[in-house]
Amino acid sequence: MATKVKTKGKLKTYLQMPLLLGIALALVNVVVYMLNTDAGILLTVFVVIYLTTIILMMIFSGPALEAELISFATEYGQIQKQLLKELELPHALLDENGRVIWMNRAFEAMGSHEKFYKKSISNIIPELTKDKFPEDDGTVEHDVIIGDRDFQARMKRISLQDMALLADMRDGRDYDGYLIAVYLFDRTALKMALKEIDDQSLAVGLAYIDNYEETIENVQDPEKRSMLAVYTDTAIQKSFTALDGIVRKTEKDKYLVIFRKSALKILENERFQVLEDVKKTSGNSASPVTLSIGVGVDGLTYAQNCEFARNAIDLALGRGGDQAIVKNRKGISYYGGKSQQKESMTRVKARVKAQAMEEIISARDKVFVMGHRNGDADSFGATVGIKCACVNLKKECHIVLDSVTPSLQPLVDLYKNDPGYEDNTIITGQKALDLAGENAVLVVVDVNKPSITECPELLKKCSSIIVLDHHRQGTESIENATLAYIEPYASSACEMVAEILQYIHDGVKFKGVVADCLYSGLVMDTQNFTAKTGVRTFEAAAYLRRGGADVTLVRKLFRDDPVDYRAKAEANGNVEVYKKYYAISTCPSDGIKSPTVVAAQSANELLNISGIKASFVMTDYQDKIYISARSIDEVNVQLIMERLGGGGHMTIAGAQLENMSMDDAVAEVKKTLDIMIQEGSI
Repeated sequence: MATKVKTKGKLKTYLQMPLLLGIALALVNVVVYMLNTDAGILLTVFVVIYLTTIILMMIFSGPALEAELISFATEYGQIQKQLLKELELPHALLDENGRVIWMNRAFEAMGSHEKFYKKSISNIIPELTKDKFPEDDGTVEHDVIIGDRDFQARMKRISLQDMALLADMRDGRDYDGYLIAVYLFDRTALKMALKEIDDQSLAVGLAYIDNYEETIENVQDPEKRSMLAVYTDTAIQKSFTALDGIVRKTEKDKYLVIFRKSALKILENERFQVLEDVKKTSGNSASPVTLSIGVGVDGLTYAQNCEFARNAIDLALGRGGDQAIVKNRKGISYYGGKSQQKESMTRVKARVKAQAMEEIISARDKVFVMGHRNGDADSFGATVGIKCACVNLKKECHIVLDSVTPSLQPLVDLYKNDPGYEDNTIITGQKALDLAGENAVLVVVDVNKPSITECPELLKKCSSIIVLDHHRQGTESIENATLAYIEPYASSACEMVAEILQYIHDGVKFKGVVADCLYSGLVMDTQNFTAKTGVRTFEAAAYLRRGGADVTLVRKLFRDDPVDYRAKAEANGNVEVYKKYYAISTCPSDGIKSPTVVAAQSANELLNISGIKASFVMTDYQDKIYISARSIDEVNVQLIMERLGGGGHMTIAGAQLENMSMDDAVAEVKKTLDIMIQEGSI
């Protein structure tokens, strides 16, 4: 039995229109009868003939019309199917599980039909996993790579029930499930064009010679001195002009560099080889020329690129120089920084900073001084030194200290038990917030990261901020500081404060307990004068010794607890030598008052193993994994810890890992070492 063609929509209305007009004409005929009988009879004859003709045509011509409609629909469907099949846009249909159930020829052209048919789309395009399918009737887009071409995959979910309704399949059944239509838009040419435009965008660089004056002065021969200046200038000019860059010397030791972003990528791939090229110009000199570079790129304007470059060069100099820093809108990248910064022999900078700090403190009503969270001897000793300076300047000063670690407790007790201790000197962060007014100054010591200060909220409450720190600056730093004195070459914050005390108020007079606190920080951060010690370190120690520092008392303060001693021995016994040069170990924390201190001590001792370049000791403390990293001079552990979200010095650094087990932390450290060794960063 033949299936009758169902007409609907405008087509159905069009076919029924003559019959509807005939019915309307019959109604008009009734009205005409009321007006004129003769006219009504005449119109009736016409209506009968019209309706008879229409009905006969619908009866006898209907099958032929239906045949014509079926023929047209069939031809139209074939044409539509052929057009869809030959569409140059790759197109495929997937079932609910992501298997390909239909594809056009453009999609087939990416591989054989047999290979793709009934295969999961993730086997063809790995990026299109099931979790990326649209969850509703909307459309999702993903960038994918097939072969050497870039595509944008657009996926749309199609309900089978909706398809049945559109097809007028009213058989009473519910059509569950859905299909997924996938369209691939080739974006290869567009991305190549955008990349070309991006590569041609300009980057701004500032290159500063770190130690120009000192290096030139160390060369006695006038001819060699001039040749060194020429060789250094030539090395800088050659490195950038070889990349089609523009180099302009703005001062005898400063350069402005402009080059394309594509050239910057070459420099980054080479890890800024220009840093090493400049060092080679000094030959075997004990004080080689080093270079700092700050680059700004991807700014919205050229002016913003220039501002990025200035921020980058300031950061490079603050981190000790001999490195390149690239800053863009997304973040900061570090290169170089492998060499230890040379100690400055002059105290001019310390004197200038001390006088500036004296002026700032003298103009304020109250002074607050704080270090970093989980304070150590260096942090606390520096705060005591600043408190002593404020007493000499007759200014009210409070030390902000929320919690005292067990390792620091003996030193805090020593300070509090001194007869000259003023009540309410050490206060909590909350009390400091209550006391701080508009005319208060905050001195931050031994830290330049706002997030790890003792009370970060206090930074916003005080109108003036002074920063004294010996750690190399990182991406995060205290902004809008009235005075910042950051010297990475210094051994400790206590060394810096000891120097400053000599220039404030014609020399600060202090008692033995202040000298003990400052000397304790100096001893702890230098590992009993074996790490990062220079001439000025021993001069500061001599100054504190003359001030009454008791060397024997300080040694007794920091003797190990038996439990801590056993934990350190266990950490040393668990050591694993990784890649021949790196000692990795874990330190127990159960029953230990200060596991982070024990871990740091263990890391120091592991450097005594022959052939070890760097040590990493991890411990679990306060639901975090704390890493203590140490080296002697061959590896910059600060760069390694920065990859893990931490920081510090070239030889002393650390990091904290959250939501990670000890085994995962060890694996993360090994992974970071592998990557940096492969890159040549260490």
